[in-house]
Amino acid sequence: MIALFQTLYFILDIVWFIVIASAIFSWLFAFNVINSSNQFVGQIGSMLYQLTEPMYRPIRRFLPSFNGIDLSPIIVLIIIFFLQRFIVNSLIPMFG
Repeated sequence: MIALFQTLYFILDIVWFIVIASAIFSWLFAFNVINSSNQFVGQIGSMLYQLTEPMYRPIRRFLPSFNGIDLSPIIVLIIIFFLQRFIVNSLIPMFG
């Protein structure tokens, strides 16, 4: 059972880095630091969008827009942090 929780923790780590990468990519894209017409850059952007948008969409329904600033990645990171702490502090000791 502990291996299952450790695997879930690892998956949450991967999702954490994908959310961070998506946020950084969106900033670079918004400020024209990266070439938006480059096919490789477009594929990376599309992949990150497809991976993160299903997590962001439900949060955006409830979270108001703050002058064009998207706070949904921060909320997702807080949820991931909570789940990781819950796994480490509650679930693993219960079965360990």
